[in-house]
Amino acid sequence: MKITVCIGSSCHLKGSRQVVEQLQFLIAENNLKDEVTLGGTFCMGKCADGVCVTVDDKFCSVSPDTVDDFFKKEVLSKF
Repeated sequence: MKITVCIGSSCHLKGSRQVVEQLQFLIAENNLKDEVTLGGTFCMGKCADGVCVTVDDKFCSVSPDTVDDFFKKEVLSKF
C-alpha cells in the first residue's frame, strides 16, 4: 500500500507536517513498515478541504485532528 501526502504550501499551512509525523508513528506502532510506503508530493490540485492524501489511488482529505480515524478506516481496515 502506498500513502502519499501533499507537502505543498497550502497543505503545509493546513498541517501536512503533523499528518506525516502521525502517519509515521501509526505505521510503526502497527508494525506495517514492510506493508505501507509513505511518501510526499507537491500540489495534487485539491487544496480546498484539508491536507491532500492518497491511499494507492484513492483521494482523501485529512487534517491533524482526523489522521487517526483516517488511518483506521483507510489503512488498518485493509489488513
